[in-house]
Amino acid sequence: MIVEDDKIISEELTHLLETSGYNVITLTNYDNTLEDILNSNFDLLLLDINLPKVNGEFLLKEIRKVSNVPIIMLTSRALETDEVLSMSYGADDYITKPYNPTILLLRIANIFRRMEKNVNSLNYDDIKVYQNKGILVRNDKELDLTKNEMLIFLCLLNNRGNIVTRDELMTELWNNEEYVNENALTVNVSRLRSKLEDFGIHGAIETRKGQGYKLL
Repeated sequence: MIVEDDKIISEELTHLLETSGYNVITLTNYDNTLEDILNSNFDLLLLDINLPKVNGEFLLKEIRKVSNVPIIMLTSRALETDEVLSMSYGADDYITKPYNPTILLLRIANIFRRMEKNVNSLNYDDIKVYQNKGILVRNDKELDLTKNEMLIFLCLLNNRGNIVTRDELMTELWNNEEYVNENALTVNVSRLRSKLEDFGIHGAIETRKGQGYKLL
């Protein structure tokens, strides 16, 4: 969604984004700007700071009270205070006009890549697994896992119902630059199992002597 009152810039942005494969919504009336933005369905907002009747930084602050949608601020003012305010209010990025089209497209693409990494989650029964955040979520409760614990859990989850050997687990950790020896692996699996038990996930990891582990 583009909220830019300069018609020429708005049309240029629309053309740039549409030719790059994006669907574009533009706001043309600024009588109820905040309400119109909140009532629109979009994945990313390009928001000008200098708008008729309302300041873009105010809009950013109000939107952030109810939404985490990615927002890139656009401004013709190259003032450090504007950038600091925008970022402190929750902007995902800040572009000074005249903007470089290639840089703008790259920044938009980077935001969408970050969104995919953060939004995408795996499920373990009724539990959501957020790898990048290092947490498991059930209802309103969160379980924090260390990097090693998460790597082990993900390896077991991706092979749920099958035995994963200790060598396979250590290879997984090694590939993620988290080298552990036999004893350290045992300790990490033990801690993971204990955390899962405390979180209400009982008997999730089964040990197969001489073979490895299996997530039930």
